[in-house]
Amino acid sequence: MNSGAAKRAEELREELRRHNHRYYVLSRPTISDAEYDRLLRELEELERRHPELCRPDSPTRRVGAPVTSIDKVEHGEPMLSLQNAFTPEEVREWEESLRNYLRVERLETAFAAEPKLDGVSVEVVYREGVLAQASTRGDGWVGEDITHNVRTIRSVPLRLRGAEIPALLEVRGEVVMPRAAFLRLNRELLERGGEPFANPRNLASGTLKQFDPALTLARPLQIYFYGVGRTEGFEVQTQRELLDRLSDLGLLTNREFTRFGDLEEMLRAYADLESRRNDFEIEIDGAVLKVDDLALRRRLGTRSRSPRWALAVKFKAQQATTRIKDILVQVGRLGTLTPVAELEPVEVGGVTVRRATLHNQDQIERLGVQVGDTVFIERAGDVIPKVVSVVKEQRTGAERRFRMPEHCPACGARAERVPGEAALRCSNRSCPARLTGQLEHFVSRGALDIEGVGPKLIAQLVERDLVRGLADLYRLTREDLLGLERMGEKSVQKLLSALAGARRPALPRIIFALGIPHVGEHVAEVLAGHFGSLDGLGSAELEELEAVKGIGPEVAASIRAWFQNEQHRQLLAELKALGVQPVRWEAPGIDAAGPFAGQAVLFTGALTSQTRAEAEARVRQSGGRIQKSVSKNLDLLVVGTKPGSKLKQAETLGVPVITEDEFLRRLGDERTS
Repeated sequence: MNSGAAKRAEELREELRRHNHRYYVLSRPTISDAEYDRLLRELEELERRHPELCRPDSPTRRVGAPVTSIDKVEHGEPMLSLQNAFTPEEVREWEESLRNYLRVERLETAFAAEPKLDGVSVEVVYREGVLAQASTRGDGWVGEDITHNVRTIRSVPLRLRGAEIPALLEVRGEVVMPRAAFLRLNRELLERGGEPFANPRNLASGTLKQFDPALTLARPLQIYFYGVGRTEGFEVQTQRELLDRLSDLGLLTNREFTRFGDLEEMLRAYADLESRRNDFEIEIDGAVLKVDDLALRRRLGTRSRSPRWALAVKFKAQQATTRIKDILVQVGRLGTLTPVAELEPVEVGGVTVRRATLHNQDQIERLGVQVGDTVFIERAGDVIPKVVSVVKEQRTGAERRFRMPEHCPACGARAERVPGEAALRCSNRSCPARLTGQLEHFVSRGALDIEGVGPKLIAQLVERDLVRGLADLYRLTREDLLGLERMGEKSVQKLLSALAGARRPALPRIIFALGIPHVGEHVAEVLAGHFGSLDGLGSAELEELEAVKGIGPEVAASIRAWFQNEQHRQLLAELKALGVQPVRWEAPGIDAAGPFAGQAVLFTGALTSQTRAEAEARVRQSGGRIQKSVSKNLDLLVVGTKPGSKLKQAETLGVPVITEDEFLRRLGDERTS
């Protein structure tokens, strides 16, 4: 064996494990994706040239060959379900039952509380620190072997970290799909005419049942670990110690853990958690209360199917009943026709809902929905809630069936159904509704972020035939704009300046803005970092696209097809002729010792020195991470002009608050807001 190659391979494996942990578990990366890819390629090449160096826990071995069947796995200790509670009274009754069982008047213990994640329960087994097997909960005694899929989840270490590695660790966790990824994947399914998943849990469950781990890798699953089964060399006394020990071993745990000595204080915290349920990046449907002391848990023991020492307190369902007044059809930027139910207004989860999506004709028929029906609707983080079932017992006979139109409601062109797909699409590529959606996407915050071009202005531009394609935005003149509603001289000059500034966009932004199917903001950054220019991306062959880390065959085919389309080639040529030239881009390095290193930062209000996206990028480059909502895990709130409710929430939780000027000073930026 080549000792130099062996030493370098081990150095690379350890370095890649460390960066995986910092990126996927700690959310504190210290190198760019491009640098990570370079290290991984070096290790792959070493293992290719020296097969004797290959190890099952190598970062290059996350994705194995597809399996032909899924075996059953017997758990070493049963994975019991939890007793449920729905009211404070039931929680008090549970605490009383513990006292009665122990025959004491007062429990001499603290309680631990964690969010109840709405995912799929799994067990992952490590032997001598190496991932040996993963399985679903199943019936509690026997589950299904999903090792091939769990290995692809990058937050799950193939080898545990630290000096004191347990000889055996059967660790339990919940597999979840982040809310943003769920909505993105469902949008992509609908645009392709597929059937959307009902919720993130169903998507996570379906993903874990895939036979081909390459498909699982393309879906950003996470596992949050919360407990253990059998262990050897793993000694802890409390739930807090257990979570800290798991975290020390490199496993992802939930940072929302809290500990209470008083039951009433815990109930108040539960109410606060429920009020913030939609602020979390993942779906939560309650809180899990546990006796904190593990020795006392052993005394309390279990019932037939649930531990006596734990209780799942469920949130109120975010559902309501209302009546469908009508069904309208909306046309998206890809021409997809989507039926939307017009509802009698009803409050769901603190929000008044007037519309709910019905997805497509197949879904309408599956649910049996008719205009005039009383229906259950559900709001689970979606922008537009969905109809989940019909209350057929309340039908009066006045209801009427709905059929999708044969022609586009926006332009009258024929609606086509692609064989094998559920969705209908407008056949007219110049459809004004399609164009409106494309323009709104093109100028949106995550894309070119062109200030002053909102839905109302876009509607006027399309209606008056001033804009027939994306490139026409850059052809607008002062005279064109002055004739529009609410566009005075000052507004016109501001808009023209914004359009001029958008002629030199960052490469990831314009890739995302073009609206290539399956290319979101993250994929756009990956593509920009790999190819460096729009020309480089546009000329890439299918094999080259598939070779990019994080780009699967379906996404690669979509990108290739988009750039081969003659209309899209013409659009790119027009943009170039109009002076739209993206800046050549390289993935920015991360300063591990930067002014925001290790901090979770959130912005509220309008910034005057730069766009929100630019400010967030600077936080990431200086070692910080961006948080989307206020919680006790937030380290810093940056306040611009006209801040929203986030400021009050941060002050209530005691989160440090700084102004935009202070933010700039920390970056060493001499500008002021």
